[in-house]
Amino acid sequence: MAEQAILSYLETHEEIADSGNFAAECGIDHAEIVNAIKSLHGFLYVESQDIKKETWVLTDEGKRYAAEGSPEVQLFLAVPAEGSIAKDELQKKFDPAIFKIGCSQAGKNKWVEMGRQVSRKVVQVEDKVKDLLLKIQKAQVIGQADINSLKARKLIVLQTWKGYSVRKGPSYAPQREKFATDLTRENLQSGDWEKLKFKAYNFNAKGPPSECGHLHPLNKMKDCIKRIFRMMGFEEMATNRYVESSFWNFDALFQPQQHPARDSHDTFFLKTPSTTMQLPEDYVERVKQVHESGGYGSRGYNYEWKREEANKNLLRTHTTAISSRMLYKLAQDTKQNGFTPKKYFSIDRVFRNEAVDRTHLAEFHQIEGLICDRGLTLGHLIGVLEDFFKRLGMSNLRFKPAYNPYTEPSMEIFSYHEGFGKWVEIGNSGMFRPEMLQPMGFPEDVRVIAWGLSLERPTMILYGIDNIRDLFGHRVDLDLIKKSPLCFIGIK
Repeated sequence: MAEQAILSYLETHEEIADSGNFAAECGIDHAEIVNAIKSLHGFLYVESQDIKKETWVLTDEGKRYAAEGSPEVQLFLAVPAEGSIAKDELQKKFDPAIFKIGCSQAGKNKWVEMGRQVSRKVVQVEDKVKDLLLKIQKAQVIGQADINSLKARKLIVLQTWKGYSVRKGPSYAPQREKFATDLTRENLQSGDWEKLKFKAYNFNAKGPPSECGHLHPLNKMKDCIKRIFRMMGFEEMATNRYVESSFWNFDALFQPQQHPARDSHDTFFLKTPSTTMQLPEDYVERVKQVHESGGYGSRGYNYEWKREEANKNLLRTHTTAISSRMLYKLAQDTKQNGFTPKKYFSIDRVFRNEAVDRTHLAEFHQIEGLICDRGLTLGHLIGVLEDFFKRLGMSNLRFKPAYNPYTEPSMEIFSYHEGFGKWVEIGNSGMFRPEMLQPMGFPEDVRVIAWGLSLERPTMILYGIDNIRDLFGHRVDLDLIKKSPLCFIGIK
């Protein structure tokens, strides 16, 4: 109805000067007229120009004074023409707000004498405030000084009205032409398609957002790292052992039983089943001997090794427990079939009883890589690490000497974090000790270089996340997952 009224009017008139007046003349709500103008303008049926009008309107308080009179006049009229009235008695006649304003304004105008008794000082007064408010209601013009006075008393506010002036557009027609949006089977059968006018296709229009799943940044990074390992010739180790024995997690790695990492403050131990008995006895005996009295050029730790400590079950604290199993299996194959160099990797969850903060979690992912071959040196390890992290897009590395019970020499790996603005430790590395490898059954000239790092740390660096709890856990924002980059240029 509004659209047809506009098109019909423009057929015989040059312009609709004011959409507000036009709506009033047609008896149509102005909002409907505005919606029709916007739609017609979009299809070039009309051209429109904004109209902006600013008018003063009464506040609720102003409307009340326009109807009942200003507080000062109300108070003046309540005071007897002759004599006086007690202030307390006068106050009972009014609302507290009206009485307060009335006393202030009447006293300021010197209309009344204020004290315990209130009396008139003039014979009669004119309610200019009410008169001005009535003029504004009638859209009459008043002086700027009067506007400033009423505005200061918050009796009027400025209201902006928006409308349009309308002229014919380049595609004007007395009636909107309907365009077909689909070519149907019926159109083809009847031949109507030859007469139809189709709506132009907007190649710039955005389609509805796809309702689909999104890969978590950790999963993207995990897939990326797996591709890097495979490109470098590594095989993936099975990591389906969240529960591990202390033997494979600690003892087989030449980590002493009194080491602080075995304390319940650092490790989650199981109550049920609390222990395991499925251990290779001959290998257990060799591990016990190297712990107690050494061997293979080592003095050992010189303490009484206890089997019951080795039997304790726990949630694995590192995926190196998987590496110890794989290396033991490789050593047994070496005895039967001869030595074959191997490259292994794993990516899975590990658990540590740590205080949670912006860079630490009690449950996180560890990446582990190792190479087992003859004649390996620390130089090989540094070269492999630089190649590995360069493929990850992190070429700004530093290495720092460190101590690990099962590697010697050992190095911590650091990368510069742009979000933190500092160097961040991203991993640990080293060469497995003879005390670990030779009890397994490896020849003396076989060496193993290995490194481990958190999956979360490089992900935080590449995605610019400075709090690990925003990446993994119940606090993760789903928009982070939806809006995260599909891939990173430069990562191989």
